[in-house]
Amino acid sequence: MSTRITDVDVHDVRFPTAAAGDGSDAINRGDYSASYVELRTDDGPTGAGFTFTNGRGNEITCAAIEALAHHVRGRTVAEIAAEPVAFWRSLTADVQLRWLGPEKGVIHMAAGALVNAVWDLRAKLAGKPMWRYLAELSTDELVANIDFHHITDALTPDEAATLLDKGLVGAAERLAVLEQDGFPSYTTSVGWLGYPDDKVRALTREAYAQGWRAMKMKVGGPPADDLRRARIIRAEIGPDALLMMDANQVWDVDEAITNMTALAEVDPYWIEEPTHADDILGHARIARAVTASTGGRCRVATGEVAANRVIFKQLLQAEAIGVMQIDACRVAGVNEVLAELLLAAKFGVPVCPHAGGVGLCEYVQHLAIFDYLRVGTSLDGRMVEYVDHLHEHFVDPVRTRGGRYLLPTAPGYSATMRPESIARFRFPDGPVWR
Repeated sequence: MSTRITDVDVHDVRFPTAAAGDGSDAINRGDYSASYVELRTDDGPTGAGFTFTNGRGNEITCAAIEALAHHVRGRTVAEIAAEPVAFWRSLTADVQLRWLGPEKGVIHMAAGALVNAVWDLRAKLAGKPMWRYLAELSTDELVANIDFHHITDALTPDEAATLLDKGLVGAAERLAVLEQDGFPSYTTSVGWLGYPDDKVRALTREAYAQGWRAMKMKVGGPPADDLRRARIIRAEIGPDALLMMDANQVWDVDEAITNMTALAEVDPYWIEEPTHADDILGHARIARAVTASTGGRCRVATGEVAANRVIFKQLLQAEAIGVMQIDACRVAGVNEVLAELLLAAKFGVPVCPHAGGVGLCEYVQHLAIFDYLRVGTSLDGRMVEYVDHLHEHFVDPVRTRGGRYLLPTAPGYSATMRPESIARFRFPDGPVWR
């Protein structure tokens, strides 16, 4: 891995999704976008990575990636792999740019785009899909890639090593299960808040016919509208399929408790982001309330905008979540996700990654598969989100069958975008935006 990163190319790529209502929820009406990174090398493949944004402001994330790129440019992959935490901290703890976070927001997401591009490059050089590359790393190598700073009160390196060693037992058998059946998933494509009732009904019926038995709807509009739409979906999927709800942080704590008491009628499996993402104690209070009002059938899920491993640590310590949702782009790349997966395993909370957007499904399938093979070691309560948008723009798009993800086989992190898509949707000069 003497391959040297010679240059960093950054592209502002935006897709006009807002007009159709795709991705619409109680807060967001956006044009799904990617701040897309290509790591050029002297004698090897190109590493691809990105962070996801919602349209306007994508240029800010691109600028942040440019501001951090000097930490990557000129480095060899071998140098990075030899001291992975030092490399990770060069990005996340830049002595001047860290002030703009710290370890959150635009700077952290930009760091994640570069970190993920390096991991894509590492996996491509090894000739393995990312999930396999990670799963076949030794326990010592995986632990060496994790920054335990600020989380040792919840997870120590020795505890992480013990979990990863346990994950070696039965890994081959678990892989055989995935090769045969695929990874469980749920779809959010049926229930965007901007869709009219007839479209919700038709999409739900279609998804059920395709094999999906877990579906998510957006809530956070007028309570009567939320309940009406929930009844439509429940009527289409029957009593046995799972119905999840996502409020996208729009409610106050008491409001969330009141609204979920009413929505308990349709037997929700979880309520996602019921209040502000940083309100650890609020989530804990809501979790206690929905457990009481549903007899334990509904749980709180969150994590798609949890800024870093420290927020996840607190959510778990406070017993604020029954489902942990990691996001491949919100935090600073694979290194931080490894810490989060291990924290979830330590506290016994299942991980159901957040996906959708641009390329998030492509990313998180690898993380969920690795989690099952080496960390969580169970499919109980585990599902990867699936949204049927924009996969055609990737060289190695996700594949599903009967409501389950099929294992990626191409080397890398499935992050490489098609050159023609970059050219067409590049902002502001691509033909779609002119």
